[in-house]
Amino acid sequence: MSVPRARPASALALVAALAAAGLGPAAAPAAAAEIPAGAGSYSDTRPAGTSGPTNNTGTPVTPKVTEAARDKPVPTNDWWSSLAFQRYGDNPYSTPMYGHPLTYQATAGGLEVGYPTTPSIVGDGRQYEYPHKADLTVGLTGLNSPDTKADDWSDWTVTPYWADGTRTLRTTIGHGLPFVYAKGSGGDARITTAAAPEVFADDGNVLGITVAGHHYALFAPTGSDWSVSGTAVTAGLGSHDYFSLAVLPSTDALATYRKYAFSFVTGSEASWSTEGGKVEATYRLTTEPQEGTETGTLQALYRHQWLHTTDPLTPYTYVSPRSTMKVREGASFTTEQASSGVLPALPESSGVDTARLKGYLDEVAGAADPFSGATDTYWTGKALGKLAQLVPVADQIGESATRDKLLGLIKDRLEEWFTAGGASEFSYDKDWKTLTGYPASYGSDTELNDHHFHYGYYVYAAAIVAQYDQAWAADSAWGTMVKTLVRDTANPSRDDAEFPFLRGFDLYAGHSWASGHQGFAAGNNQESSSESINLSAALVLWGSATGDDSLRDLGGFLLATESEAIAQYWFDADQEVFPASFGHETVGMVWGSGGAYSTWWTANPEEIHGINVLPVTGGSLHLGREKEAIKRNLAEMERENGGPAVEWRDILWEFESFADPAAAKAKWDAGHADYTPEDGESKAHTYHWLTTLDTLGAPDATVTGSIPTSAVFSKGGTRTYAAHNFDSVARTVTFSDGTTLDVPARSTATR
Repeated sequence: MSVPRARPASALALVAALAAAGLGPAAAPAAAAEIPAGAGSYSDTRPAGTSGPTNNTGTPVTPKVTEAARDKPVPTNDWWSSLAFQRYGDNPYSTPMYGHPLTYQATAGGLEVGYPTTPSIVGDGRQYEYPHKADLTVGLTGLNSPDTKADDWSDWTVTPYWADGTRTLRTTIGHGLPFVYAKGSGGDARITTAAAPEVFADDGNVLGITVAGHHYALFAPTGSDWSVSGTAVTAGLGSHDYFSLAVLPSTDALATYRKYAFSFVTGSEASWSTEGGKVEATYRLTTEPQEGTETGTLQALYRHQWLHTTDPLTPYTYVSPRSTMKVREGASFTTEQASSGVLPALPESSGVDTARLKGYLDEVAGAADPFSGATDTYWTGKALGKLAQLVPVADQIGESATRDKLLGLIKDRLEEWFTAGGASEFSYDKDWKTLTGYPASYGSDTELNDHHFHYGYYVYAAAIVAQYDQAWAADSAWGTMVKTLVRDTANPSRDDAEFPFLRGFDLYAGHSWASGHQGFAAGNNQESSSESINLSAALVLWGSATGDDSLRDLGGFLLATESEAIAQYWFDADQEVFPASFGHETVGMVWGSGGAYSTWWTANPEEIHGINVLPVTGGSLHLGREKEAIKRNLAEMERENGGPAVEWRDILWEFESFADPAAAKAKWDAGHADYTPEDGESKAHTYHWLTTLDTLGAPDATVTGSIPTSAVFSKGGTRTYAAHNFDSVARTVTFSDGTTLDVPARSTATR
């Protein structure tokens, strides 16, 4: 027997916010264990016997933030999350955080700062890393804080906070920031170096030092003087509370960096637009002068950024695990990329044998258990994705009964998860401001891992349903629950009090992070970049199908940005990122400190190479941009594997089809009879995929369409243009080479 509980104030606020946005009812019962969301609901209390976020000993934890940040949703899954998520009971500070070019770790005495410039090859040659090693510690004389908390954060900066009863210290750090900005009280500024520093410049309040071969500039308020005694460098702050330091690309850069020493960065924000086959993004820092009037700054751009900007850059550069970072003088810069098209399915082609395809479809639709026993969020998601991939394929060949059966299976399972109180449900955690699906898996509950991986499949499946049943996707029906999953994983709002903005997507790094606590010496990590892309593609499809242009455009921005990051940092497409001594063509995992030729669960080369490919959908077409990298990637897989793929052959055939569709189809022809599909795949989808690309050619990323749901394929010099129109009226799609394509309402067309 259960007793109704009073709904927490945060839950009531959520209901009010949903109502105000038109996403839920205007009123709710005074006491309930369920939060209504359209036709669905989620719980406000975890199911009995389950866990929420815990430390490594299983003790529950709440966000480690200051009073000023107490009600602000923590983005978790970030490059600095260990500041707020205390994963280890004996470490109330942080694990190493990789901001690039600088690295950081909070300690009782302040903030360790390092600048790793030499890679290490570890793990029997399977991992490269630029590990954190402190060159110096930024603190105050006598500071001995019992913990470090997150005091503030923005799109790619964070402000750690220390207090020991006498002294307080705040520092602001971030991606691309060569500066550490400090504000302290109760003691003198103190920089403790790892070894006695060499002084190369001394101008009272400006000191240039070299530690471990790295050059730093220290800046105290005007009128103060730095004093060096052994490894202690101190300066009185007088009536001021600020000081800063910068890592210099060279000693002769001191004058340039000195200009911006007191222009403190106070925040960061990215904005974007997607139009006419282009994605434009602007990355902007806000600053506040501590003395003088200078409001400019310096920032270091990652490779995926400077490849796509025409803004002037200085000659200064830094080393990083993502290859060279280039320095921009200015508080903002803009990038422009071609968009990455998304289709609900590959278009119709003459190469597909419809009778054969029908047989494969019947195998899936007629299976005794189309969900293969899945109960948790991840494996249920993969099963939903597998079925959703086949809905437009069945529709394409006129198998409407099979299409509708698949849609029914998807709806039933989604509605089961989207209704609180059953064996499967989503539960809202008011402390961490997150939505967790139970049964959970892979630390999605206790570590807040992988929500974007898991829920991306749900949003993708819901988008396919919305394509055929708009009433089901309405806010008053099941659309509100879909949007709630989106708010948890890729929230477009910075003003949402119940979920953080873009929980796991690192706007400056250009990709998502998987760990919710970031509690590793190597920083945070992401393995399956392609499952992150799956969420972005799902946003494009869901936004297009439901008329939500903002979500559609968010998905387009995330997809284009992460696509370039994947090409550079997972596949080393330009062969400019991985250290020469690493010896691999790809990594299965990217870490804050580098990358690893591995997965979390196996050293099998097939999975190492395939985990950043699956699921293969109409959102995977961006992979076709880097054909030579795919060929190198697969050649290494066969070398490491001792021959062609055996376990994940369908995933790797599909990967090859982005570069050489004929070769991939030939492997299918030779091996389709005796393999077991990967758990998120089916013979129906693989046959349709390989046969279609063999007929139309590989994706041609040199041409883009004027709407996000368009793509081009090329074979033997002949291009095929395709687009899906979700609108209720016909429209004309214009491609960047001048070709036009008329697309009827709610249809896919090709030319």
